[in-house]
Amino acid sequence: QVQLVESGGGLVQAGGSLRLSCAASGNTVSMYTMGWFRQAPGKEREFVAGINWNGVRAEYTDSVKGRFTIFRDNARNTVYLQMNSLKTEDTAVYYCARGRRLLFTTTVSDYDSWGQGTQVTVSS
Repeated sequence: QVQLVESGGGLVQAGGSLRLSCAASGNTVSMYTMGWFRQAPGKEREFVAGINWNGVRAEYTDSVKGRFTIFRDNARNTVYLQMNSLKTEDTAVYYCARGRRLLFTTTVSDYDSWGQGTQVTVSS
């Protein structure tokens, strides 16, 4: 069983930046697709970004394209989400999750291990 711990959230003004980290322990995630999701109050959890096992493929939801970058360091068993030009609508709890082994997926139901989440609040 893998444990995922997110960090790096906080309060930032619109236009600012944050970098989220997701550290995995208990098992390696180096052969798995990893993803970032978010959930705002009253809304469903949504896919934000995903990266395949070796980092050569990444996909983003349309609203964050050009602003967010997902990357990973398999030697450190860690996945990151660099968030630039933040908007108030990016405010949410951000979750890291492990997807399928070797197969790339953006479907929420394909992710079986989740972190506890980290709050990102963007003020105007």
